Amino acid sequence: MKTMEFESGLEPKKKLMVVLFWTNRKAARTEGCAPFKIMKITTQDKTYTPEGRKLLKLSDEILDELEKEIEADNPLYMELNIGNEIIEATLEGNTFTVSTQVSDEIEEEIIQKLTMELQKKYPNICESFTPRVTPLE
Repeated sequence: MKTMEFESGLEPKKKLMVVLFWTNRKAARTEGCAPFKIMKITTQDKTYTPEGRKLLKLSDEILDELEKEIEADNPLYMELNIGNEIIEATLEGNTFTVSTQVSDEIEEEIIQKLTMELQKKYPNICESFTPRVTPLE
């Protein structure tokens, strides 16, 4: 498990997307083209999981709730999957923690990249990522 603290003026949605994107990107280096799945996101009051065999998509309603939690510095617990790797991550205020089950190297790479990206005014994120984790409009 690796933890980082950071200073960031990013809006909550952008902060969440940066964390998800770079977690996905760094895990993909070892897991290849396997689908990136959000298995569960838990807040203080709710747990979001996929329905049946569908993928969990971050609808506007879910994003609004997650943004409120991030603004209030409440913890978001996330369980993510890519290939054989299960990733558990927590975003609470300006603290991010990541734990992987298969490769500790991925943890280190995620933390290193987020350390750089979260301090930027305009962090790098692939334009095609957000539509993959949010529903099609």
